Amino acid sequence: MNFLTIGHRGIMGVEPENTLRSFVAAQESGLDVIELDLHLSKDGALVVMHDAEVDRTTDGTGAIADRTLAELRALDAGRGERIPVFEEVLDAVRAPLQAEIKDVQAARALAGVMNARDLTDRVEVSSFHDEAITEIARLVPGVRTALVASRYGTDVVDRAVAAGAGAVCLNIRRLTLEIVEQARKAELRIFGWVVNTQDHLRLVRALGLDGATTDYPEIKRTGRFTA
Repeated sequence: MNFLTIGHRGIMGVEPENTLRSFVAAQESGLDVIELDLHLSKDGALVVMHDAEVDRTTDGTGAIADRTLAELRALDAGRGERIPVFEEVLDAVRAPLQAEIKDVQAARALAGVMNARDLTDRVEVSSFHDEAITEIARLVPGVRTALVASRYGTDVVDRAVAAGAGAVCLNIRRLTLEIVEQARKAELRIFGWVVNTQDHLRLVRALGLDGATTDYPEIKRTGRFTA
């Protein structure tokens, strides 16, 4: 099985996260999959940003949900980049995407785009929210889904199965062999995040994970030599 390297918000260790600049750089660096985050703007646009507020990554303040797309577009998201919408990312890069639903309400909007563009082969949908996984699976036949978890125990496998997810994306700092074995018994794919060091890379390879999310493209080059 191929070990997949997943660009975290593009390559956020190098370029402004969740921007077209970051996504293009991730593709050009050869990463296998590009991960991004989705919220809804006040007027229902699928906005690509990690936080619910714009404060950390732009020159603005306040909640995404309180701003229209036009208002969000006026902000600087780093190095002159503008906050993109999901459709722009689809057009800017060819790479497979892992789209993380941050706002459960975004599931329906994402489903509309996926069905209209027939994206089930290209886009895997992930979320910390079990209900978002269940909802996107109901709305998009054949969609691939992954449950994301940061603080978790062995119950994460049961949660993923109950939500109908085909994979788990897990914080490697809490990952144990027991959880990996349970996930394998449930026939779940397993991805570790965030893998930015050789020690973390050796760990995910030793545990036999299917891939790793990283902030840096160097992981792609070194990963194939790490056992």
